Amino acid sequence: MTNTTLFDPYTLGAIPLSNRIVMAPLTRNRAGAGFVPGELTAEYYAQRASAGLIVSEATQISQQGQGYQDTPGIYTREQIEGWRKVTAAVHEKGGRIVLQLWHVGRISHVDLQPGGGQPVAPSAIRAESQTFVNNAFVDVSEPHALGIDELPGIVDDFRQAAANAIEAGFDGVEVHGANGYLLEQFAKDGANVRTDAYGGSMENRARLMLEVTAAVAREIGAERTGVRISPVSPANGISCSDPQAQYDYIVDHLDALGIAYLHVVEGATGGPRDVAPFDYGSLRRRFSKTYIANNGFDLDLATSHLANGEADLIAFGRPFIANPDLVERLQNGAPLAEIDPATLYGGGAAGYTDYPRSTETSDS
Repeated sequence: MTNTTLFDPYTLGAIPLSNRIVMAPLTRNRAGAGFVPGELTAEYYAQRASAGLIVSEATQISQQGQGYQDTPGIYTREQIEGWRKVTAAVHEKGGRIVLQLWHVGRISHVDLQPGGGQPVAPSAIRAESQTFVNNAFVDVSEPHALGIDELPGIVDDFRQAAANAIEAGFDGVEVHGANGYLLEQFAKDGANVRTDAYGGSMENRARLMLEVTAAVAREIGAERTGVRISPVSPANGISCSDPQAQYDYIVDHLDALGIAYLHVVEGATGGPRDVAPFDYGSLRRRFSKTYIANNGFDLDLATSHLANGEADLIAFGRPFIANPDLVERLQNGAPLAEIDPATLYGGGAAGYTDYPRSTETSDS
């Protein structure tokens, strides 16, 4: 047992944090024309800058990497400049923010792809999932299997996106290897039936995630690089026959790269923590740097995790949507506001930047 609390400062690689509370990535579908974050996005993140660390919403590394309408990118000059306004606003409030780098793989639709082409995947297996495009939820499109000659381009897109993120003023990046998107599609045999160097054995299935992470770490420094994983989450129709062995192997090799942190979705993303048996303590022991625990945490569970040494930092997701001052509310024991589900995705300020702080509520 330790006396560590959520409100103690912490040093994450090269990034000093004012507390141990992480704002988890939250897709809000409010990017403007050209998938560029605007002034409203800067205001939204600045309102939440009291988090020790903000992990931005998932941000596509290329047009091919996009899976939903109105999500931001980090591959054009306009996108870099848009994000620069966000990072400046967060830093002005004393916050720290990293950009989550995203390629959705098969969780996409032809209407979002370059030239109306098929989404890409490790294998030509259509996901049992839907995406949001043309203002409606629709089934994802049939993907085509990436040729082995296309994979270096994917790795380089992640590398360049990381460089762009640093240019835009981010404190670091998080490689999105979770929730049924491209890197996890390669890692899990429910989506990957390849027979080449990127399929079959768990070593081969882990290869693309590790190559991407190594390229990002070389580009911006391992001390500014993190990875998010979700070993047993069934998000977006993903499955794995050997998650413990697979993720013990992945984490051993991520640790060898010296990256700053591992961000772990414990259980089903946005769902039960006990969805499948898994020893997260094994990952914690294998990873020598910072372990961020995510999924379904409240103050009591977070406090217990820290006290028992089960994590270094705790990520909160949906509570940050309706509580821009979540850190202060948790510290002061103030009640948490509830989300308006009608305004979660898309739209403008309503349900995005208009949630009041607890002091504003009590004064009204």
